[in-house]
Amino acid sequence: MNRSIYWVMAAAAGVVVANNYYNQPLLADFAVAFHTSERQAGAVSVAAQAGYALGLLLFVPLGDMLERRSMLRTLLCVASLALAAIALSPTLNWLATASFVTGLASVAPQLLTPFAAQLAGPQQRGESVGIVMFGLLCGILVSRSISGSIAEHFGWRAVYWLAAAAMLVTAAVLSRMLPPAQPTYTGTYRNLMTSLWTLMREEPLVRQTSAIAALQFAAFSAFWATLAFYLRSLDAHYGSEVAGLFGLVGVVGALASTGAGKLIDSRNPRLVVLASGVVFVMAFTVLALTRGTIAGLVAGVIVLDLGLQSGHVANMARNMSIRSDAMSRINTLYMTIRFAGGTLGSSLGIWAWSVWHWPGVCAAGLLLGCASLVMQIRPQRVGETVRE
Repeated sequence: MNRSIYWVMAAAAGVVVANNYYNQPLLADFAVAFHTSERQAGAVSVAAQAGYALGLLLFVPLGDMLERRSMLRTLLCVASLALAAIALSPTLNWLATASFVTGLASVAPQLLTPFAAQLAGPQQRGESVGIVMFGLLCGILVSRSISGSIAEHFGWRAVYWLAAAAMLVTAAVLSRMLPPAQPTYTGTYRNLMTSLWTLMREEPLVRQTSAIAALQFAAFSAFWATLAFYLRSLDAHYGSEVAGLFGLVGVVGALASTGAGKLIDSRNPRLVVLASGVVFVMAFTVLALTRGTIAGLVAGVIVLDLGLQSGHVANMARNMSIRSDAMSRINTLYMTIRFAGGTLGSSLGIWAWSVWHWPGVCAAGLLLGCASLVMQIRPQRVGETVRE
């Protein structure tokens, strides 16, 4: 398969997943616009992630049952409408509700990842997943810079009008560029959903990778959900544009995805996951010890994104090697649990900020990072060892 198709998928994954993260540099702006507290404005970020987690559970399993290109087109059109609703928001509750629906419909990247793994085959699976994940993480990171800069000059509503238009363009490109994908499951939707529990019960590796990913993404989300508040609390009172620019810094760490993918194809991916847990602990140690300095934040963001992306790509490659006929469902379990962890991490970070400010956020990240290491160093079950 021509590698260019993986880069098309990567670009699409980045554009779509960005929908869930435009809000993070804008939370302080939402609080001002709707005359609410920072903690109340933080509900917008939580709502977007909660919607994404539910969308993963309800829609991504259908990637094994329906033609993926049609699914992608439908979801992207719904996401476009939801983004337009955000741009028109008259109240914070409306904004949070529309953000929830946006997250619900923005699960296209999780249909693209198993699609890429299927096209690549066993020999290039890690590399293809790494390329798509690179695009996805760049979308997460660059979205913050884009939204912060646009909001600074044109207002936060302009961010969402542009995002709504981007969904329609992406839908057209994918419909034209992607090859047909035949379903691998012929049962009913009810049986399809029931099979999720069977996979979770029978595949210990899915349980382990999902738990590790949930803890790591919770730590990552705790940081990003509170960064705008922290920057505004500093003496310079940095605004949404500066908060967003930290996303560009994180792209340095995102570059690890393609390298991690190639390493996974030739080495044991479990070692890459273990190393990512150590990197997470290092990142929050840096953020805690250099508080109040932009240089410290820059270093912490680079290390944090390096740990997140390398661990995520390795976990995805491990999962895609389990059952070729159930890739979308395995990805559903993994990503739903991962984003549920991200939702809880955002809530934990916002709560820690409201009580202990930045030291509390760093402490929460350290605890979550250490917990992910504990999950990895426990004795491995036979089923996991055989599959890897």
